[in-house]
Amino acid sequence: MSGPRDPRTYDLDALREDLLQHDDGQVNDSIPELAEADPDLCAIALALADGTVRASTQADVPFSVQSAVKPFLFALALCDTGGDALDRIGIEPTGEAFDAIKLESGTGRPPNPMVNAGALLTASLVDGDTAADRDERILRGLSAFAGKPLEVDEDVAHNEHLLGDRNHALAHLMRAEGTLQASADDAVAVYARACAVLVDARTLAVMGATLACGGVNPLTGERVVPREVARDVVSVMATCGVYDGSGRWMRRVGVPAKSSVSGAIVLSAPGVLGAAVISPPLDEQGTSVRGALAAERMSADLDLHVFGRASHH
Repeated sequence: MSGPRDPRTYDLDALREDLLQHDDGQVNDSIPELAEADPDLCAIALALADGTVRASTQADVPFSVQSAVKPFLFALALCDTGGDALDRIGIEPTGEAFDAIKLESGTGRPPNPMVNAGALLTASLVDGDTAADRDERILRGLSAFAGKPLEVDEDVAHNEHLLGDRNHALAHLMRAEGTLQASADDAVAVYARACAVLVDARTLAVMGATLACGGVNPLTGERVVPREVARDVVSVMATCGVYDGSGRWMRRVGVPAKSSVSGAIVLSAPGVLGAAVISPPLDEQGTSVRGALAAERMSADLDLHVFGRASHH
């Protein structure tokens, strides 16, 4: 049996060609911009701890980050609250859909930061006296994770806010429980803008690598978040990042990850690399079909499974 392949020479375009043979799954249609996504868009990128970035064809095609923003919102909330966000949000997997209208029994807290209720709360906990201040802080923080200035797709932000009925319901429920301090509308608006930030596969891989490298961006060398924050975020990605499929994901892929309805998946292999895949058709759990296949292949080929890395002595 041959050993793991070198990520510096791994053929991402060959993997992409294999993925394009799979055409099952459905593109999300919750807002017009997502419904219009190209189902044939497929790209993969790797960002290594030494700053090397490798990417396939289409890795520069922009898309809205959507739920893949959640780990980074959690990181910013942990930083800006001095870790108190851990007292405000649960960290247990739910076994339920990402937008389930459900809070922790007895506490009124969101179950974890990777579901919508948790992300609405984390977005409201970042520094800022107003919604606009929090928008600016989030965009600045996400840009630091990416190592480059990022922008918001205003049409996506508008429609996420306008059509996010379940998010409005969750925000009002948390207000009623005393969990959410911001107004429900402000909380939804800030989260909607965070989901509407534009990235591409290459950029998202760097963001994942920043978490994998203990909070230091491998391209810029900037410490974006403390090591403990990166550790906490990646830990919760491992248990909750693929919603009710998180257990299966960790057994089969073994790399902490966050999926999103845009078809993006961001992965953080601690100490090794960040990766991103974009392919809009989703399975019933809301995870990219091709993205999940790509992650499983890369994990096996590059020996990334956190509980199964081979010994290379």
